[in-house]
Amino acid sequence: MSAAARAVGVVEEALDQLRAHPRHLVLGALVAGLLAIRVGSGGVLLLALTAGALAGRPVVAVAALAAVLIGAIGGQARLAALDRTALTPLLYTQVTAEVTLLEQPRPVQFGSTALASLRTLVHDDAGAGGAVEAAGSAGAGRAAGAAGATTTGAGERVMLRIRQATVWPAVATGGVVRVSGRLRRLGPFEQHYVRKGAHAAITVDAATATGARRGGLWRLVDLIRGRAEAALGVGLAPPQAALLRGMALGQDEALSEQTRDEFRTSGLSHLTAASGANVALLLALALPLLTALGLGLRQRLTAALALIALYVPLAGGGPSIQRAGAMGAATTAAALAGRAASRWYALLLAAAVTLAVNPRFSADPGWQLSFAAVVAIALATPAVATRLRRRRVPGPLADAAAMTFAATLGTAPLLAFHFEELSLVSLPANVLAAPAVAPIMWLGMLAAAVGQFAAPLALPLNTLNASLLGYVGAIAHTAATVPHAEVRWRLPGPLALAGLYAAVAALVALIRWRAPPAGDRW
Repeated sequence: MSAAARAVGVVEEALDQLRAHPRHLVLGALVAGLLAIRVGSGGVLLLALTAGALAGRPVVAVAALAAVLIGAIGGQARLAALDRTALTPLLYTQVTAEVTLLEQPRPVQFGSTALASLRTLVHDDAGAGGAVEAAGSAGAGRAAGAAGATTTGAGERVMLRIRQATVWPAVATGGVVRVSGRLRRLGPFEQHYVRKGAHAAITVDAATATGARRGGLWRLVDLIRGRAEAALGVGLAPPQAALLRGMALGQDEALSEQTRDEFRTSGLSHLTAASGANVALLLALALPLLTALGLGLRQRLTAALALIALYVPLAGGGPSIQRAGAMGAATTAAALAGRAASRWYALLLAAAVTLAVNPRFSADPGWQLSFAAVVAIALATPAVATRLRRRRVPGPLADAAAMTFAATLGTAPLLAFHFEELSLVSLPANVLAAPAVAPIMWLGMLAAAVGQFAAPLALPLNTLNASLLGYVGAIAHTAATVPHAEVRWRLPGPLALAGLYAAVAALVALIRWRAPPAGDRW
């Protein structure tokens, strides 16, 4: 059979598979519509017609076409809601605000940045001789003269730009801080905060802890997080405690600049970012423990869903952990309903849920890398592992190497596109680190759990973890010091990125054809 005929056969088989799973097609059409927020009406119409043509059956075609339109219209409506702000008239004025800290400050050049939610905002109004206070629902307002106030929008998010010379108080996430500074628009290199929901930035000149905290369910989450953070530091040196918090909770703010650079250069930085591996390892740890407690299947799966719902905000609630949480919840819910889990449907559902929350997540590098890694691992890992086993590579090593190779292959183009650099030592570094990753996370999660009762209870677990953390840190350091461990690689634009992924897809297809994996579940 010629190569052309084989290619045609592959396309026809893929189309048959797609039409055999109409719910996947319709959900994929919805995701396509949500992704089309930057495409004009003509592009959306073309997407809708394409989805309808792929469907085959008229009923499915209409559903797919409608799903694209619903996704596009709903995405635009969601963006409009996210962008609604009452802060515009106050830009470029000096303000004093009480804010709820939503994350710990992250170091940047000449200072740090953090995401916060406004509680109150007052600015000096020299022209009126009075003040303006923000406290209420977005868009609401009451006019006031020199002695009055204007109600605008409490709850709006802002980025805090903390100067290097500014003394920042020790405040936990969820704590309330009083800041004073200049309210301004987000700068060109601060646009990633738009994806976090920030409408403006405050360049902070002074900050004071108020001692207050946010309330409600978030207060409970903050309490659990605080106890977990304390437990993960018991008996560990600060660098190891920071690494453990990064691996168990996705909190890398306390990592030193050198450690952060070493993990990035060695290709291990994903270990300190909450992702699908965290959720998978959480479930792998929790389900046997729940079984040991004598819970039935339905009770175990319900508890697993509750754990996922708690872990996502504990780990920062970023796009990649939201994706992982949605996939884990979909798989768990399918098991709860007595249905076989479909990883592809769960992946599409995760995309739909995260994009419905915020359509701008599609532009987030973490979101893109998360999905690219999952797709590559699902498509390439079984075939690569099969080929390695045929060459007498031990099973666990073959699986670890295959998964690392697949993830590296799937994410390399995006890393080059967004960060213009690529680690050449990522594959060996990840294979060497793999045996320690799961034990570190499991011990860390257990330490965080027992720390809810008393932080010192985590000491034996952290003592066991210390050598494992040292091992992973040593791998990152050694790999990062290899000559030419990282190379500069710049892709000129989206077309080059698409072309590179076409080449990656061809390579994966070749690998699967040479060693077809069994048991793919749609």
